[in-house]
Order: sequence, then structure tokens, then C-alpha cells
Amino acid sequence: MKLFVNGRKNVFSDLTEKISPNDKIIWLHAASLGEFEQGVPVLEKLKEKFPQHKILVSFFSPSGYEIKKNTKLADFTTYLPLDTKSNAKKFIDLLQPELAIFVKYEVWPNYLKYLKENNTPTLLISGNFRKDQVFFKSQANFMKEALQSFDHLFVQNKSSKDLLELHGFEKVSISGDTRFDRVLQQLNLDNKLDFIEKFKNGKTCVVCGSTWPEDENLLIDFINSSSDEIKFILAPHQIKEKQIQNFRQQLKKKSVLFSEKDNADLKDFPILIIDTIGLLTKIYAYADIAYVGGAAGNTGLHNILEPAAFGVPIIIGKNHKKFPEANLLLKKRGLFSVKNSKECSKILEKLLSDESFRIQTGEISADFIKENQGATEKIISYIYSHFQLNR
Repeated sequence: MKLFVNGRKNVFSDLTEKISPNDKIIWLHAASLGEFEQGVPVLEKLKEKFPQHKILVSFFSPSGYEIKKNTKLADFTTYLPLDTKSNAKKFIDLLQPELAIFVKYEVWPNYLKYLKENNTPTLLISGNFRKDQVFFKSQANFMKEALQSFDHLFVQNKSSKDLLELHGFEKVSISGDTRFDRVLQQLNLDNKLDFIEKFKNGKTCVVCGSTWPEDENLLIDFINSSSDEIKFILAPHQIKEKQIQNFRQQLKKKSVLFSEKDNADLKDFPILIIDTIGLLTKIYAYADIAYVGGAAGNTGLHNILEPAAFGVPIIIGKNHKKFPEANLLLKKRGLFSVKNSKECSKILEKLLSDESFRIQTGEISADFIKENQGATEKIISYIYSHFQLNR
């Protein structure tokens, strides 16, 4: 909360110093880090297609801004001032953006109203809609009106498009999810991590990414009872010393922290706990099996597409209904949902003991990513053909 409040105190003065009246600005807004990652492929293409424009990226959450405030993809990064009429007018008058892009769920009525009054082309990308959302409630017509302010809505799937059209929206296209394009890019990067190679030491490795205590409760029995020939990497979603210590106390095997790696012989440990951020995507490159956290409780499933891109079988908890990519991959049998530790142990044992099954399941995951690429190109083509940006 302190970052949330203090980070917004100097937004207008900072931007006034940095932005020139002659700047031609494209503005992308993301709630947090996950939405920013969805926007990355679009940002890269915008920089390529419109090199004379400057990019401003805004965040609602500190977890996005604090990590990406120095990203090279943006000329300016900022917190989004709270959605009041005066803030919206002041922010947009200062930016005078030639194009505004909002990612996934970001619908701010005052900003959208003023963008429309200002005749600024405005898009929503990677949208995902369900009938229980506020946009479709009769008592919240102002949110539906805000959604109608977009010039075009790019959605992830047919169910979203059908729902919007049922409620009178016409300017809707199925583009897919730009995250598929984003994770495919990762395959072309250098994902080498020497310390992971030392730890893995040629053995089979289960990577447990973005875990919460509820996820760790599902995993602990299997970790404790498994062979020392199986390596486990745990990357908690929140780096909290007390929670990590609580997990370590439940372990019956030796574990080592990332922060201890320089003073340890990593190959001698069956369990590595990553007590830092920013490494998980590369760590998935070393996974033979991935458990992705968030769905054992109600915090929300984390990114399954990153391990899928590396051709890894995936296990998640039971609360995945709001995540279309998980539901699709579950139907294809590239992903498994478990309700309790017994089910978790059962599928882990199957994947570890049956190599051909593990490889086949991983191939389903990899193919799923390749089949769903292309959202970025659809969005950029639309921008290029529909909006006369000063090129």
C-alpha cells in the first residue's frame, strides 16, 4: 500500500518534465506484471512499425511497476493515477496519446470516457469475458458503457466474443491471447542457468513454480517420500522468510536456498528453493515436470504457458475454471488438475515412472502453444490498417 500511494504522488510532475509537446505517444496500460507480459509482443511490434513514436507504459499495481519501471520497451513508465475525472483529464491532456491500449481486464470509466471525447483510438487486447463479470450486471451499467468506449475489443476466445455480442457489442474480434506469442519468444532466448545445471546434475527435475502454501501442502508428502534421484525446485510466489522456513521445517530431506548457493555443493541437495524473483521462466527450461501454483487456493492460477512452451507436462490445483488456457490444455491432456495431495502424488508418480507418457504429455503442451500463436500479428495489422497514426 505504501508503494501504491507514494508511487502516485509525483506522477504528473515527473511526466511533465519528461514529455515534450512534440512527442508522439502510444500508451499501453497494464494492471500488473502478468498483463505487462501479455503486452510485450505488441509493444515490440509497435516499436518496429512506428519507430518515430514514443511508448508510455502505465501500471496500476506496484508488483508491475517496481519490476518493470526500467524496461527498455518503454520511453516512459508510470503508475496510473487513480480513476477520477480530474486525473483522467489531466493525464490524457498531458500525454495526448495517438493510440491507447488496455490489457485484458483494465476498464477504467473516467479514462475511457475522456479518451473517447478526445477521439483517441483505444483498444482492449487479450480480453477474456465471463457472464458473471460486472460488465453484464444491470446494476452496473456504467461499466458496460465504459467497455463500449473502446474502438475495438480483441478477445481470447469464441465464448468471450459470443457473450459480448449477446450484450450488443459489435466491434469484437477473436485474436487469441498474446501470451502465447510471448512465451514462444522465450524459446529463442538464452535460458542457461549454470547453478540449475549443477543442482540438476542430469537427474529428473520437478519445478514447482509460483506456489502458495496451499500448493505446497499438496506437494509435501510426495517430495518427502520420493527417491533422492528426483530433484525438486520450488519457486514460491511470495518471497517471505517465515513461509519458506515453515516449508523447510516440513521437509524430511536436505534443502538449499538460492541465496545459499555460493556456499553449497548444489548437486548434493534434492531440493532447491528459489528465494528471489525473475528466474522462474528460465528455470522452466530445466523442468521435466511442472507444478504451477495458484489454483490450489483462491489466489488465481499463475502462468501455465511458460512451462508449456518448453514442452513440459503440467499439474495444477482444482480452481481453474476462470482460466481458459488451462481448461483447453486439460481437455487435450497436456495438463492435470488435482484436488488433494493423494491425486497430486498419483499423477507425479505416473509421469516420473512412465517416460513415454511424460514425453507425450509434454509434446501436447508444446503443440498447444504453437497452435495458438498469432494474436500479436492480428492486433498490429488492425492498428496499421485502421488508425492513421503519424508515421
